[in-house]
Amino acid sequence: MAQKASKFCQHCGAEIDKDAEICPKCGVRVKEAPINVERKSTGIAAVLSFFFVGLGQIYNGQIGKGIAFIVIGIIFILTMFVLIGLILYPLFWIYNIYDAYNTAKKINAGIIKPD
Repeated sequence: MAQKASKFCQHCGAEIDKDAEICPKCGVRVKEAPINVERKSTGIAAVLSFFFVGLGQIYNGQIGKGIAFIVIGIIFILTMFVLIGLILYPLFWIYNIYDAYNTAKKINAGIIKPD
């Protein structure tokens, strides 16, 4: 005789079918609803940031962070006239590309949610 597979409701403890989405006794959802997360291309995020500081962050849905990166990039470009920008801008530009790539990777893994 085949035994019906079952599990227990985490809310009320009632025995329910293992494929049930909602507990028939208490009405609480016991099966997670699938979440459709828009995937971000790590390559596109990195390339956008390569060509213009902050665009990769904006592509990833982090508008505020992207605008902040653009403003910081402009400040570093303006400071090139006093030489400090010659050091800071390339470092910031590389970090910008890394951040856009890494953020897209984390969004795809579900670690962070796009804003």
